[in-house]
Amino acid sequence: MNQHATIESADNAAPPMAPAALREPRTLNLALQGGGAHGAFTWGVLDRLLEEPSLSFEGVVATSAGAMNAAVLAYGLAEGGRRGAQKALANFWRRVSHAAAFGPLQPSLLDRATGSRALEYSPAFVLFDMVTRLMSPYQFNPLNFNPLRKVLEQSIDLDAIRMARCPVKVNICATNVRTGKVKVFSNDELSIDAIMASACLPFLFQAVEIDGEAYWDGGYMGNPAIFPLIYSCETPDVLIVHINPIERPELPRTAMEILNRINEISFNSSLLREMRAIAFVTQLIESEAGSMLDLKRMHIHGISDDEAMKKLSVSSKLNADWGALIDLRDRGRERADEWLEASYDDIGKRSTVDIREKYL
Repeated sequence: MNQHATIESADNAAPPMAPAALREPRTLNLALQGGGAHGAFTWGVLDRLLEEPSLSFEGVVATSAGAMNAAVLAYGLAEGGRRGAQKALANFWRRVSHAAAFGPLQPSLLDRATGSRALEYSPAFVLFDMVTRLMSPYQFNPLNFNPLRKVLEQSIDLDAIRMARCPVKVNICATNVRTGKVKVFSNDELSIDAIMASACLPFLFQAVEIDGEAYWDGGYMGNPAIFPLIYSCETPDVLIVHINPIERPELPRTAMEILNRINEISFNSSLLREMRAIAFVTQLIESEAGSMLDLKRMHIHGISDDEAMKKLSVSSKLNADWGALIDLRDRGRERADEWLEASYDDIGKRSTVDIREKYL
């Protein structure tokens, strides 16, 4: 038992919404993308979904920051139910912000004066960006220090996520450096190393070694992968919480903008491939030939705030200032509330995302 992983009241908790009218019971699977500090948006989405007494979760698949949200969610549900999960998530993100407050990557006075969440004018960020372009993490961080490891250790009890106790099926994605294949760590395999592997950006941190294999961020091969939910869960409904915009109308021109767009494209590519496969299977099911095949129809749903995310620079993913996290959380809650009002009754019946229009 991790003595630090306790569920306690968190400051600045989101104000509870008015109790929802009791609805028909519905079950969802969750697919949570990664995106650094932007993962606070997912925190907000989860916080709002947890307020729905008739909505339950069968499985969750996640990558990077999404993996941390997923592990904390599962721990909170196992230890304290819905309210416990809300408190666990709030405590986790408060610890993330507290750890970042003692680090060098702080918004500059100019950033703060303009209300920007970017770090482009931060001297520490400029130096940090230069160092990561010239040196590997094996050189500039030989001790492989990552403050998020301690935050995770203080925020979850892995015993509570074991299959026998955990009410949700957890699947955490990482990329095998040697084979280039996605590795999915499920409940009984889950460890702090597995979660850290899922969030290991190779330009910032040394590869995480587990059982003789080295792993990088899961976003390269699954951000997140959907297939674990198809194969291991009964419910056909998958709610994808998007952090990385799929489309951007403007052509990136600065080095930072180009790098950010490359990351978005590469981190969305595996999801797009799976959506194409799901669209093909759906089309086959609806055909005369498909009616004779035993194929599983999937219902795809999505929550995002692409307009807001497009305005955030890549450096803001490293900005864990509490005010910025709270703003993202509140945006997530608002988008989740809108989705629940518009789409709750569709769960279990149909997709609320036009897969061909959004992903193909």
